[in-house]
Amino acid sequence: MNNHNLSAIIAGASGLVGHELLNQLLDNKAFSHIYALSRRELPLRSSKLQQIIDPLLRINEWEESAPAPIYGFICLGTTKKQAGSKAGLAAVDLDLVKDVATTMRNIGVQHIIVISSLGACPRSPSHYLRCKGKMEQAINNMGFDNCIFIRPGPLKGERSQIRHDEQLLQQVFDLINPLVIGPLKHFSPIPAECVARSMVKMALACKKHRLTEKTVVSGHQLRTI
Repeated sequence: MNNHNLSAIIAGASGLVGHELLNQLLDNKAFSHIYALSRRELPLRSSKLQQIIDPLLRINEWEESAPAPIYGFICLGTTKKQAGSKAGLAAVDLDLVKDVATTMRNIGVQHIIVISSLGACPRSPSHYLRCKGKMEQAINNMGFDNCIFIRPGPLKGERSQIRHDEQLLQQVFDLINPLVIGPLKHFSPIPAECVARSMVKMALACKKHRLTEKTVVSGHQLRTI
């Protein structure tokens, strides 16, 4: 494949990381075609961008003449407060993400990069982290050439919906960050721009290295990619 004629699809482009990721993909000369799977139209125009609008993030048919995306990015997620219940959170962070990954697999995506969470584990006592862990487990068994799960710490950036608990955590870590060392560095806030940049670099690296197991990139590691 021509290294300057790559195609990708992204779900969750209206969120903090997804918005930044979409802009970086559009600016990257290696990508010639970007599909954005979204519930509503995004206020963005580019000759490289094709929006796919569906309230349930489904793709019922794929035009044979359209170039199939090789890379898939999923930046979907919610909180219990936003979802209203544990079941509501699982419906998004587990079920919806799995469904979108299945859709991407069916249309030809070979390499998938998914936003997860630091501490994700299918056996975690935390409902949130358990959902993330089960999601990773399910996608890893879907047969992609590469599965990369991004587990950032608290995110820095401007959200369309303010998360006051996240803002407070950012302020605390900004004060103590110079003192944070060792494994605790994974929990320091990281700019969404940095996370998105790491996702693009990891995706492009997939063409060089086919992995046999899932790849997990956590916290402070994202700053060094």
